[in-house]
Amino acid sequence: MIPLFLWILSPHFPWSGPEGVQEIAASILFILASITDGLDGYLARRRGQITTMGTLLDPLADKIMVTAALIELVAYNPEIVKVWIAVVIIGREFLISGLRSIAASEGFTITASELGKLKTVIQIVSVVSAILAHRWDQWQIGVLVIPVKWYAIAAIYFTVLVSTISAVDYFVGFWKKIDHAAKDRRKAAVLSRGKSASII
Repeated sequence: MIPLFLWILSPHFPWSGPEGVQEIAASILFILASITDGLDGYLARRRGQITTMGTLLDPLADKIMVTAALIELVAYNPEIVKVWIAVVIIGREFLISGLRSIAASEGFTITASELGKLKTVIQIVSVVSAILAHRWDQWQIGVLVIPVKWYAIAAIYFTVLVSTISAVDYFVGFWKKIDHAAKDRRKAAVLSRGKSASII
């Protein structure tokens, strides 16, 4: 879905205009991509089909989609998505991917925490609201006024905050596991040397 999403938000999209077809189409596609990503994980857990490969690739697909969206939004709506915001959020994604890779090489996995899941939901809201805020400052539905632009600004800054906190949470969890794995290796090495000495 990523190439299609980028094409919709590009100047080459044929139905761009004041009607907001471009923004609505991009928002719907991003929401659908997010739903299918979540549904995939839910079905894997429900059917007991969780694998190490799936644990690594599922969040990777999510990260690529969010990265593509943020890079596109820096150009599409720079008033909402500043360069430094994209760098912080994308940098966090690379950091977590790196930790997951190291964890996999050490024989354990880092599963998504509740804070990480909250971050994902907020990211979806922030990306969609930033897309819509490109066309509308607010929506008026009868007497109800929805400040789309202010929701987008609030959501994107809240995403930065939660992304940073969840990165620290992931790092703490990773450090505990890697420290435990290192202690187990040292203990196994000591036992192995002890057995070798007994044989001699």
